[in-house]
Amino acid sequence: MPSIKDFYLTCETTNEDGSYSEGDTIVGTVNFKLTTNVSINTLTVKAKGDAKTKWTEDIGDYLMTVTSKKRYFKVKDYLIGVTLKGTSLPKGVHTFEFRLKLPEGSMPSSFKGENGKIVYMLEAKISKSWWWPSKVKREINFISKTFQQFWEGMVNTALIMFGIKEIILKITVQCSDLILTGETLSVVAKICNSSSKHTRPKFKLEQNTVYRSKYHTKNSLIILFKEVGETISPNSERTVSCQLKIPDDAISTIHNCEIISVEYYIKVYLDISFAVDPEVVLSLVIVPSRFAAIQPGEAVGAYPPGKRAQT
Repeated sequence: MPSIKDFYLTCETTNEDGSYSEGDTIVGTVNFKLTTNVSINTLTVKAKGDAKTKWTEDIGDYLMTVTSKKRYFKVKDYLIGVTLKGTSLPKGVHTFEFRLKLPEGSMPSSFKGENGKIVYMLEAKISKSWWWPSKVKREINFISKTFQQFWEGMVNTALIMFGIKEIILKITVQCSDLILTGETLSVVAKICNSSSKHTRPKFKLEQNTVYRSKYHTKNSLIILFKEVGETISPNSERTVSCQLKIPDDAISTIHNCEIISVEYYIKVYLDISFAVDPEVVLSLVIVPSRFAAIQPGEAVGAYPPGKRAQT
């Protein structure tokens, strides 16, 4: 019969979605029940962040597995430190409170895709003499704060002129300074068709994920939105608008990971028979809807490290 039961972790956060960012402090408890008096060598809690990619490629008559890994940090605290005789704990329920401060500096948001993932994990471990250690893990939802670097340089309107013979395509995207998940963007296309051909504007929102290793890359392209506008007659002008909604569950833009990137593009092009279709591509930086409320340096309530409460 195991001497350790009901082993679990709890965490506190000031964010409604339970997420953390660079420089935040994870405050929580390590909880377990002892069915008898036990001598414990160490009780530790640690947090770590890792990015991994993995996929297979056809190389002649065999398959090659491509992998890559990047560690962003590992922080660890001893709630019960090492002693010569160990630390004796009585039978009953035990709760140890802890604080782990995440490093400052740019780190990518949590991500899980077909060929890679960025995972932040919290782990507690109890070590006893002559026994395998007991472990419990809990995944952390991590959202990077480095998007603020992009916001300072963004504008409300992106304007591009594309001229091809007798057709001009002018695109305006009306949006707020922060492009959030769930937000609706107004995309306006002004078409001047002085040619003898009919044409139709088409709107797309694309998500492009790139997985990388040292010598290989793999792309994954997903079309999240597509709409076809009305036909533009020859020798006419028309302004066509499209209400483009960013999905509520869209993955955050990831730009600060060496082996995984996630980018978004609005593409507007004209469908012209027997001709090269003119196209305008606009890059978007998408962040979670709650991110606008995060303030730099926001503190989370804390407990003294290693403090223990017993019942």
